[in-house]
Amino acid sequence: NMVTGASTANVAIVLIDARHGVIEQTKRHSFIASLLQISHIIVCVNKMDLVDYKEEVFNEIVDQYEEMSSKMMIKDVRYIPISALHGDNVVNRSEKMPWYQNAPLLHTLETIHITSDNNMVDARFPVQTVLRPQNEKYRDYRGYAGTINGGIFRVGDEVKVLPSGFDSKIKSINVYDKFVDLAFEGMSVALSLEDDIDVSRGDMIVKTNNVPMVTQDLSAMICWFNDNPARPRAKYVLKHTTNEPKAIIKEIEYKINIDTLKRMEDDKALNMNDICKVKLRTTAPVMMDKYLRNRKTGSFILIDEGTNETVAAGMLV
Repeated sequence: NMVTGASTANVAIVLIDARHGVIEQTKRHSFIASLLQISHIIVCVNKMDLVDYKEEVFNEIVDQYEEMSSKMMIKDVRYIPISALHGDNVVNRSEKMPWYQNAPLLHTLETIHITSDNNMVDARFPVQTVLRPQNEKYRDYRGYAGTINGGIFRVGDEVKVLPSGFDSKIKSINVYDKFVDLAFEGMSVALSLEDDIDVSRGDMIVKTNNVPMVTQDLSAMICWFNDNPARPRAKYVLKHTTNEPKAIIKEIEYKINIDTLKRMEDDKALNMNDICKVKLRTTAPVMMDKYLRNRKTGSFILIDEGTNETVAAGMLV
């Protein structure tokens, strides 16, 4: 649940019981947050009322978490001692913990800067559908609808359609019922091109001077969701942006031991909640960026072709 729920998050709150400190669940959730490149982690040490609001208990848990998180790729960690039951340091600063001088939880959430977390460099536009209005006014209009997954597109930009490799220029950008000069990440738009090019769902429009990798061989970290273990060479549907080629797991390179955060290269059985690095092969080209660079074009899910169940989520590396 956390993998799917947190895949689009910029901030994660990790709750730690002040009585128990860092436990296995803390490690698992923090590692997944690190894997999903959530830029900001707020560690809330809860139930401080049950440890008499002692600063030394809070500091000990901070030290435990710091030691653990130093092995992960977490950029920004903030620690707040709270009592959710009594509201201490949730909305307002607590008088029961005068030793804590930083902001309470609500203020921290409201002031975290997340705009710079977005990728405004790599222009990526996965085509969701082709628009051909059946009326006289737009008889010659051919547009491509979708959501911008990175960067900025402007009218007149030189673009390339992948995987075909055809070049063109952006003729117009349509947002709802009006035309605009530019559009950026997160906006749902319709682009039209100056040239009559064969473009269909699953293709990607990018800037000619900034293209993603186009490949059928993928390397990824995946989290396995399903009760049934992964079957070697079994066929899955790999849903990546608007592209849905079939895929097989060629190789399981290693699993991650959540307790030690070390690689397990001898144990290749892939069971529920396991996190591992795999190699995949797809039946059609995938236009991808590494997850570290672009979370939208660097992520995917695997769907079991037989049961139609989502069995895994993956981050391309």
